[in-house]
Amino acid sequence: MTTTWTAAHRAAAISPHESLALFESRGFTDQTVRQSLRLAGGGDAVRVRLTNRYGATPLRIGGAHLALRTKGSGIDPGSDTPLHFSGAPTVTLPAGEDIVSDPVELPVTAGEELSVSLYLPGDTGPTTFTAIPYDTGHAVPGNQLSAQLLEDAEEFTTGHLLAGVDVLAPAGTRIAVAFGDSWIEGAATTPGTDNSFPGQLSRRLDHGWIVNTGISGNRLLTDAVGEHLLARIDHDVLAVPGVSHVIVHIGLNDLGLPGHFAHPEPAEGPTAAELKTGLTTLADRLHTAGLTVIGATIGPYRGTVHEGYDTPRGQAVRAEVNAWLLGDDHPFDGIVDVAAAVADPDEPDRIRAEYNAGDGLHVNDAGAKAIADAVDVTLLDL
Repeated sequence: MTTTWTAAHRAAAISPHESLALFESRGFTDQTVRQSLRLAGGGDAVRVRLTNRYGATPLRIGGAHLALRTKGSGIDPGSDTPLHFSGAPTVTLPAGEDIVSDPVELPVTAGEELSVSLYLPGDTGPTTFTAIPYDTGHAVPGNQLSAQLLEDAEEFTTGHLLAGVDVLAPAGTRIAVAFGDSWIEGAATTPGTDNSFPGQLSRRLDHGWIVNTGISGNRLLTDAVGEHLLARIDHDVLAVPGVSHVIVHIGLNDLGLPGHFAHPEPAEGPTAAELKTGLTTLADRLHTAGLTVIGATIGPYRGTVHEGYDTPRGQAVRAEVNAWLLGDDHPFDGIVDVAAAVADPDEPDRIRAEYNAGDGLHVNDAGAKAIADAVDVTLLDL
């Protein structure tokens, strides 16, 4: 059987040096860092992607291991395998670069949990990171790469240096990339469950799967948090092996973050015309690459607890953009009505109570499932 490398997990990267930050990054010194992930699809072998894209200095990796996860920081010792990079067990990753490990022959299936352990012998400085990783990470002093369990480990809730995993899948395997903001990444869904709406949607598919390149706080038109969506297209969509479809949810933070960051002073976000132009540019660039592009209405957020986020002007722009997306003039191949899937039927600008994660801006696991269930899977002809 002919096979090809296909993305089975992705984690979109954020710079730790942004002046406006919603999430605090960190570094590591002479520590073993173990992080877990869940594969969206399977194959006969795996390779791991690491990133120092936003690091200020070269990153010394004194060893890396891959294993099947058991629970928490635990691994199955029988599966523990050293990773190599061009045949070497250690590597120095230059600032601004990513690296892919040599292949590991390890048959894996969709839903399987892996753990990646990195020994970082020096002072890394603030690391390239991910806002909402699959699950809680663990760090311990020294080189404990092969430890079955990391005893008395420090826990952290952001992801670091781990950019994704590819699997050796049957040739012709096609996947979708979920691309956008916190509603894509799965903020406020339960850690360690893969219950973001793309994760739950992926489990509905008979063929192919979905990987997630959402960034909580991300915007379509403006940097912070993360590079803006139009700037992320090449790395976070086009460079993903196996991609044929893209699902996009973006716009909430374009409307809300200017006022939130400026609070209590007023601030203006983009106009509806500017968002429409940006979304059209996004769709056109993805179409030029031969991809099917599925857009989404902007989710409701009336009454969010985040001060300065909810403004009359932002609500008016959201209503105009959503009406355009539900009409006949948008540039997408299909639309998921995210807003309708989770709206309070009596106050459609708000998230309905049973789907509200508690802050009026994000959905919980049940809300993410409602969005996943609202998707016409025939749009994802993978």
